[in-house]
Amino acid sequence: MMLRSSLLLALAASSASAFAPAASRPTFGVAGAGAPAPSATATALRMVAIDTSDIKNGLTVEIDGEPYKVVSFSIMKQARGAAKTTIKFKNLMKGNTIENTYRSGEKFQTAQIEKDLAQFTYSDENGNHYFMDSQTFEEVAVGPAIMEGKEDWIDEGMECNLVMFKGNVIECVLPSPVTLEIVETEPNVKGNTAQGYTKPAKLSCGATINVPGFLEQGEMIRVDTEKKEYMERAN
Repeated sequence: MMLRSSLLLALAASSASAFAPAASRPTFGVAGAGAPAPSATATALRMVAIDTSDIKNGLTVEIDGEPYKVVSFSIMKQARGAAKTTIKFKNLMKGNTIENTYRSGEKFQTAQIEKDLAQFTYSDENGNHYFMDSQTFEEVAVGPAIMEGKEDWIDEGMECNLVMFKGNVIECVLPSPVTLEIVETEPNVKGNTAQGYTKPAKLSCGATINVPGFLEQGEMIRVDTEKKEYMERAN
């Protein structure tokens, strides 16, 4: 009799556990509900389904398992039928560009990428740039193909976003705007009041841009690193 009672109690407890509310049971695979929370070292951008109406410059999508960034796009409306969207992509792993035309409403998947904040430390003779992860303090090497066009714009100690795809760095995003010093430029010519007069100026990071003629060597200016243009005099 006692054995039968023990079995009945065990069955009742098992049944109650199986039908308990979801909140009282551990859930796996969802951050914050039994699974580890995302790492604090990176900002994760998950895959999202979009269509042609969501396309914008700078968006990163996944095509045939590789990440492509939207460089430019144009929409062609037709007298009959749906509009067509022509998109120019850059492959962030290989560097090549492609151009495809899509019917209105065609679907894409945004690329599942992460952005790690890292501080630039130095570069070597082979064009590799080395960064220190701001959270883990690990060294990350970025090859010359990824840094192409940015070599003269990155300054020691500059914090950049390293874009990661499946564990590999595919892009280095420079901060913008940044404050830099004019280290070399021709003196301002007194009496030169020509509107829009500009002159070349070498900046502390190594890049050279055109600046207004009234600026002098040693002045601090704000620069748009994406457009590589002078913005304003820094306070």
